[in-house]
Order: sequence, then C-alpha cells, then structure tokens
Amino acid sequence: MSTSTSFYSSNELSTLGFKALGNNVLISRFARFYGIENMEIGSNVRIDDFCILSGKIKLGSYIHISAYCALYGQYGIELEDYTGLSPRCTLFSASDDFSGEHMISPMVPKNLTNVQGGKLTLERFTQVGANTIILPNVTLSEGSVIGAMSLVKQNTKAWMVYAGVPAKFIKHRQNNILKLFNKDKL
Repeated sequence: MSTSTSFYSSNELSTLGFKALGNNVLISRFARFYGIENMEIGSNVRIDDFCILSGKIKLGSYIHISAYCALYGQYGIELEDYTGLSPRCTLFSASDDFSGEHMISPMVPKNLTNVQGGKLTLERFTQVGANTIILPNVTLSEGSVIGAMSLVKQNTKAWMVYAGVPAKFIKHRQNNILKLFNKDKL
C-alpha cells in the first residue's frame, strides 16, 4: 500500500462522522475510532497505524499520535496544540475499582462496577515518550515532557521533564519553543 493510500483521503475523512474536523488531517486506515461522533480534530494532525481512540476526545492542531497509541476518553481527553504521543502510549480518563468491592469489565452491568475518572489534558507543547501510561484526572502543564516508559499519576508543572514509575521531576526544560511559536505567528 502506498503512502498516499495508507491514510484516508480528505473526502473519506469527511464521511466518517467526526464532530469536527480540521484541514490537513492524516489518519491511518488502520486506526480505530469508537464514539467518533464525540471526537473533534483540529488541523495538521496525524494519527498513525493501530491507534485506538474511544470516547470524548478533542485534538487541537499540529499533533502527532504515533503508532499503537490508545486514548480511552470516557471522561474526556484533550490534547492541545503542538502536543505529541510517541509509540505505544496509553491515556486513560477512567479506571475500574480494583479493591474487590466491585466487579471489573465493560461486559458486567454498570450497577456492579465502580468506574471512576476525570478529564485528562495535555496542554500545548507537551510531549510523551514511548510506552508511557497516563492515568485519569491528570493535566500535563504547558511544555512538560514525559520520558519513555513512565507512569503518570499526578499533574505536572510547566516546562519540566518527568520520567519513571511513578513519574517524578527530572529537570527543567527550556521554553525557547515559545519564541519559535511567536515568530511563526508574526
């Protein structure tokens, strides 16, 4: 399959049923969407092979979601402009209760489960390293970066690098991106 046919065409994308869809959007034919009518995609967005997007998801502009990523947006996931996910990242906006007090499975009646969560937000200029998991109700603040194979359970602070299980502060990050961003806007 050539590159030109491995992504949906603009005409095909317009018929898939997204809530909103910008320009210059490249979505692999091998990506899967559940609840597509609840998904908004900005401009200049690329979603690679074998990604799963489910639930309420809002993608800004200039975003790349690498292969094998999964976004489970039952309580909402938002990726603001200029964010990116490296391969095999998993973002959860909801989680089952594993205490043993409730059952676990989407196939079990809801009155027997205790799914909880909250919106997950990646503010602009954030990047997430490969094989990272982000748990519900977390905000990655502007310009923060998460190292590969991390587990993010808490909010991050702006322009800092985090890594590990659980993710911890590693070092400050330069914010020269803002100068490039403002220069481009002129």
